[in-house]
Amino acid sequence: MTAAAPARIGPGGLLAFAVAALGAVVAASCGGQKRAGPARETVPVTVGTVARQAVPLEVSAIGNVQPYRTVAVTARVGGQLTRVDFREGQDVHMGDVLFVIDRRPYEAALAQARANLDRDRARATKAEQDQRRYAELVAKDYVTRSQADQADSDASAARATVKADEAAVQTAELDLSYCTIAAPISGRAGSFLLHAGNVVKANDDKPLVVINQVQPVYVKFAVPETSLARIKQHIAGGRPLEVSAAPSDDPTHQEIGELSFLDNAVNATTGTIELKATFANPKQTLWPGQFVMVSLVLSTDADAIVVPSQAVQSGQKGSFVFVVKPDLTVEARPVEVARTRGTLSVVAKGLQAGERVVTDGQLRLSPGATVEIKPSEGSSS
Repeated sequence: MTAAAPARIGPGGLLAFAVAALGAVVAASCGGQKRAGPARETVPVTVGTVARQAVPLEVSAIGNVQPYRTVAVTARVGGQLTRVDFREGQDVHMGDVLFVIDRRPYEAALAQARANLDRDRARATKAEQDQRRYAELVAKDYVTRSQADQADSDASAARATVKADEAAVQTAELDLSYCTIAAPISGRAGSFLLHAGNVVKANDDKPLVVINQVQPVYVKFAVPETSLARIKQHIAGGRPLEVSAAPSDDPTHQEIGELSFLDNAVNATTGTIELKATFANPKQTLWPGQFVMVSLVLSTDADAIVVPSQAVQSGQKGSFVFVVKPDLTVEARPVEVARTRGTLSVVAKGLQAGERVVTDGQLRLSPGATVEIKPSEGSSS
């Protein structure tokens, strides 16, 4: 029996066999395994907690600080300024000496008035003695009635002259006292308008210095007339309305005062009504002439839902926030923001107290994204 010869494989068959063998190897190496997708990215964010707290309802405006009182100090008598006893911009107290005018002319005038008074008192004494003497003589018919009447007239004139001299002495004493000019109120002195050595006029239109009382101060501002009814309601009930004011360049230094003036008419041109608030201003944060940010508290929402304002985002369908769910994924939830106060937004609809919202890192988020909460001061995770 003859053995069969081995089959010959052509070049094409050899290539097909190699491809089939390679496919089998690849299939064997990948058999039973599923292809893994790309790993989901974790986005680092900071969060804040939705809270329930009392939030005042406010009306904001730009206000202007005014001194509580302003006094332009002028001289009541003329003369040369001999002394200036304060510095420009100094705090002065009522009664402090500010200026001294040359006293010598007024001392001389006072001395003359007193001398005239002494002379006329002596004459009045002589006239009264003559009056009594003529009264006795006319009773004895030693003098005529006409002479006695003349003595009476001379005595009355002498007494009147004494009264005029006494008034002249008082005037001279007042003029002398006016040579010392004291602060009529406590406050902050302005710049000198006249220095020592200058001659001042009595009751000149140009003051020597202007003093502004800065403790307390007024802040004048205007609010829309739509707030008038609520303001009048508070005033009628005897409840003071709280007003806060802070410099526009430093809102952290806030002063608290009370509404003290409501104008008697609405400005028909602007549709606003003018108000004034009084501030104790203990640290002199508010300065006359300064423009400040004013907030008038009309009422308080005792149970408002608030979130940090940086958590609220704007989208095509309105405002929304990213809410962090317990599994650390986020949900884009639409919200209705009623108003904003400082760093907080009052949410009327869409959130519940205790929920966590993203306050930083929203740009890399999309609904369903997984987040990693970074610690941040003032926020809870």
